[in-house]
Amino acid sequence: MSVYTSRNKTTKKLLIHLLLIAGALVMIAPFVWMVLTSLKSLGESTQVPPVILPTKYQWENYTHIFEMLPFLDFYWNTLITTVAKVIGQVFLCSLAAYAFARIEFPGRNALFILFLTVLMVPGQVFLLPQFMIMKELGWLNTLTALIVPGLFSAFGTFLLRQFFMSLPKELEEAAKLDGCNHFQIYWRIMLPLAKPGLIALAIFVALWSWNDLMWPLIVNSTPDKMPLSAGLAYLTGEHTNLTNYPILMAGSVLAIWPMIIVFIFLQKHFVEGITLTGSK
Repeated sequence: MSVYTSRNKTTKKLLIHLLLIAGALVMIAPFVWMVLTSLKSLGESTQVPPVILPTKYQWENYTHIFEMLPFLDFYWNTLITTVAKVIGQVFLCSLAAYAFARIEFPGRNALFILFLTVLMVPGQVFLLPQFMIMKELGWLNTLTALIVPGLFSAFGTFLLRQFFMSLPKELEEAAKLDGCNHFQIYWRIMLPLAKPGLIALAIFVALWSWNDLMWPLIVNSTPDKMPLSAGLAYLTGEHTNLTNYPILMAGSVLAIWPMIIVFIFLQKHFVEGITLTGSK
């Protein structure tokens, strides 16, 4: 290999790393700004030109959030709804995905295409019908109204179907020779092998549920039944005379750290699940 070729490769790697670093800084900058704002006074947070570092770190902002709002209730509600949705979608979507991927039945492909049309419709279209259903069932202002509509999704079914289709058919045929039925094959063979795809779906559902704002504001009106995303909305100018940005940012910092930790520990499985899902 010539010196010229070696220098070209080194320069190319350097440029790629510089672009990646620049992209990472752009992504991290809003989070850094949020943390710094949470430690500022109200005057510093609205000052023009902006103040980057606070003159005195206002750590008490993180205690004020618990005095102004039932923040622990928000956390508990968010945790319950997120765990319920993750369990529901991982189980129900994987069942439907296995049926679409492995079980031959009349009209399977046509039904799956019809099923996928749900992904092409904006979610806002379903808000009114879902609200009317929750109202008729008497579930308004309950955690049930937050959980039930999110127990199943067309996206989760599509994601796991692609994963199941990438698994070798020989495993299924061997299990049938041993006398296993479809549910036994799904539960004992396919589900353990689909662990990366299940983790990827679980992370998607957890992020979506943790950040969901519109639906909780529609079906719930009492603060003790609000999740974090909707509960923090009480700190905005719509509900108070003045938006206290440091307190709002402190609440946001406390709200996002669980999802950051989850993604850090599961990012390897998440990337693996997405990669294998698109392999076929």
